[in-house]
Amino acid sequence: MKTLFLTVFLSLSIVSGFAQEKTKKQLKEEQKLAKQNEIAALLESKEFKFEANMAYPQGTRSVDLTTNPNFLKFEKDSIKSEMPFFGTAYSGVGYNSTNGGLYFKGNIQNYSSVKDDKSYVIKCSINEKTVSYNMILTVFLEGNASLTITASNRSTISYRGKIYKLKKAK
Repeated sequence: MKTLFLTVFLSLSIVSGFAQEKTKKQLKEEQKLAKQNEIAALLESKEFKFEANMAYPQGTRSVDLTTNPNFLKFEKDSIKSEMPFFGTAYSGVGYNSTNGGLYFKGNIQNYSSVKDDKSYVIKCSINEKTVSYNMILTVFLEGNASLTITASNRSTISYRGKIYKLKKAK
């Protein structure tokens, strides 16, 4: 009787050990799927914010932006940018200008979004008075993103960061 009880007890403990291991994997997969669904919903709503932690100017080394506040906000049909700029300005940008960064706001033009297996690629542009901006935002399924901005009066610059849900104004 003791042998039967010991055998049943050991069998149940082994089975429960395997069941717990599978549950951990399932939980991790469910969390990953939930994050992917959250990112998809953000991009579909066209209301999110990109914040960069690194800048990659052309022809020079990368710049750490973790202590430099910056953002590119998508709000339905408009974009607002307050991104730092490191690179060459061609025309229309004065030296010692307070507008040394990529500060602009406008209505989105030429918007397109394409999803593949690992990311979403969003392309859009904005035209201001004398400057046009073309942007390519690649958002990976876990929320990391890369942004490339090409302005008509500056060299191209790229950023790496994350996208976030916009906080509602009170």
